[in-house]
Amino acid sequence: MGDTDRKIFVLDTNILLHEPHAIFSFQEHDIVIPMTVLEELDRIKDSKRDIARDARVAIRSLEDIFRDVTPDEISEGIAFNSDKSASGSIAILADYELHETVKAFADKAGDNRILNAVIYLQNKRAPREVVLVTKDINMRLRAKGAGVRFVEDYRTDQLIDDVQYLTKGFQQCDGDFWSTIDNVESQSRAGKTFHTLDKEPFEPTFLNQYLIDKESDFAARVEEINDEKLVLRDLSRERMMHRRAWDISAKNIYQGMALDALLDPDIDLVILTGAAGSGKTLLAMAAALEQTVERKMFDKIIVTRNTPDIGESIGFLPGSEEEKMLPWLAAVTDTLEALHKNDHCTEGSMKYICEKANIQFKSINFMRGRSIQNAFVLLDECQNLTASQIKTIITRCGEGTKIVCSGNLAQIDSPYLTPVTSGLTYMVERFKSFEGSANIHLNGVVRSRLAEFAEENL
Repeated sequence: MGDTDRKIFVLDTNILLHEPHAIFSFQEHDIVIPMTVLEELDRIKDSKRDIARDARVAIRSLEDIFRDVTPDEISEGIAFNSDKSASGSIAILADYELHETVKAFADKAGDNRILNAVIYLQNKRAPREVVLVTKDINMRLRAKGAGVRFVEDYRTDQLIDDVQYLTKGFQQCDGDFWSTIDNVESQSRAGKTFHTLDKEPFEPTFLNQYLIDKESDFAARVEEINDEKLVLRDLSRERMMHRRAWDISAKNIYQGMALDALLDPDIDLVILTGAAGSGKTLLAMAAALEQTVERKMFDKIIVTRNTPDIGESIGFLPGSEEEKMLPWLAAVTDTLEALHKNDHCTEGSMKYICEKANIQFKSINFMRGRSIQNAFVLLDECQNLTASQIKTIITRCGEGTKIVCSGNLAQIDSPYLTPVTSGLTYMVERFKSFEGSANIHLNGVVRSRLAEFAEENL
């Protein structure tokens, strides 16, 4: 099965559930899929869980590769491409025939068989490197404890090594901004002021990134990036701080930047990240109502989020799709209440606004295949989505639709995602140079002094 320079990668089931086409990320090496993995995929594909679709996609990918091969070829390994452009091969190992050496957990027979398969290959294929690839942290620890020499996480979908390197959507200069600038060319176009500066001092910089300073009233946004020059659109900090949407104004400059992006008709995608209580949902909802009800820029507001299988599936809850979604969208209904808390009848106002703005609560599970036109879409709790799930939502957006994706990378519920592999991180990195998107990291907790202290000290 290949020469000694190539590694042998044994894939755990969760790799194919996380990324159904993961096998194609290892084409220059040899891949072994234990039979146990196929059994687990088979069991999951018929379940009612969200990952059932991913299991079916993974099974179809394997079937396409092995469609015309003999049983002997499957166990020996076949090349990925018939034209031999990829040097690696893929094989299926009948691990149920192997003598068990690892019996780590009585209730984890599948995991034990996979570990036994890796140790068997490790001994049989020495001195070649046999690497177990799994997203299960405990499986990685157990593998090392059982004697597996090489264990890795799946990092092909990881664009950065640490979320501290994730772009925040703005640059903050120490001191006065203009004191650091030597050459600038300013001009007015259509009532707006633009400054052309040297790009080098601001590297790395991206389209629609904001620039602010700590001492003056300066605030700007990157409008164009050329080979050596940068064109900034001048935004007055004071004007940003006094801008209102549905009677809500910014409490700090970070919220001011977020509101500017949310209310800009030229920006189709706004990504809001930040701690709990930083105002992500409130600002997005206020901007949605302002532009849908007051300015009539959109026909409806669609609010959606992932519905993790906590306790019971969404199907067990009573009522229509909207009513089933309400327990998961309490954050949005709480926000609507907060926006109308001073009204004579809060409940009446909320009901009237929901009808007037045509607010629809949808589950991500039912978004596939739709085409959403002239809508303001709020995708909440994005940190729990994979890159492929986020792609499914964004590719639904048609003409005249604006989408706001918000999330907090410190509150990931999914067992398969980490801050660096979350779809939210992936989206921030992929869209940072797209002219129709803006990303703002909201610093500071404005919910209450209690929430702020908890965020900083717990």
